[in-house]
Amino acid sequence: MQAIITHHLSQDPVLKKLVEKYPFPPESTEHRDVYEALLRSIIFQQLSGKVATVIQNRFLALFEEGKPHPALLMEMDLETLRSAGLSRQKASYLQNVAAFFQKENLENHDWHSMKDEEVVKYLTQIKGVGKWTVEVLLMFCLRRPDVLPLDDYGVSSAIIDLYGLTEKGKALRQRMLEVAEPWRPYRTYACWYLWRHKDEG
Repeated sequence: MQAIITHHLSQDPVLKKLVEKYPFPPESTEHRDVYEALLRSIIFQQLSGKVATVIQNRFLALFEEGKPHPALLMEMDLETLRSAGLSRQKASYLQNVAAFFQKENLENHDWHSMKDEEVVKYLTQIKGVGKWTVEVLLMFCLRRPDVLPLDDYGVSSAIIDLYGLTEKGKALRQRMLEVAEPWRPYRTYACWYLWRHKDEG
């Protein structure tokens, strides 16, 4: 599979240089539980990894065996949640996720039966969960191979830089979609190479 993916992406001469420069993306080690992955993504929003990790560990420590079951999270008062270092807004967003999963009875939901676009539309109903959050979840938690998160700064700025794009606004977004179209059905992997390029740059 690796050879098929790298061969396909290498048809793009710009990506070919990145494929030759960097090793193939490692298998994701992220937890594959969608509920916990969503909670984690909210905690990590707009924070450095180091700070967010401390807050997440404090948050999990509020629950027996570190399991923030939806019913328990919904019942917990905001001040207790804030004691872990969460802002009031993030604490309420976490409870929004818990309430949604409880109401929709999603504990054993078959996410793999849903298309990428369906997952995005479904989960962005939750206040505090945006499109970018769900796209990253699709990539790293559900391991979908063909996700293109254009709202991710690293991905969009790498495309603009590497392909010399000069458009603005909607025209820029359209050009980025056009650039990425040949990467299908492996746009997730292409984004990983773009992130590596930004990290090295």
